[in-house]
Amino acid sequence: MELLLLLTLFVVAIFLGVELITKVPPTLHTPLMSGSNAISGITLVGALLAAGSDANPTLVTIFGFIAVVLATINVIGGYMVTNRMLAMFKRK
Repeated sequence: MELLLLLTLFVVAIFLGVELITKVPPTLHTPLMSGSNAISGITLVGALLAAGSDANPTLVTIFGFIAVVLATINVIGGYMVTNRMLAMFKRK
């Protein structure tokens, strides 16, 4: 029963995320991404905690490592986009 609840929550989150992102005008996508860097940082902290967990050393460590890598890529990409966006407003 818990698996069904978690799967339902996951599907609803995907649907809601897609619906919200498609309603955002293209001019706001970059500021939205730069604002979400804080959320990605929190995800990175959670991934580090999961990777260091002792619940099931092999499986949790593997999934935790994958989560750390993906969250790090997301944070770095967000900061690169933010830096590029801010560079457009610098005077030459």
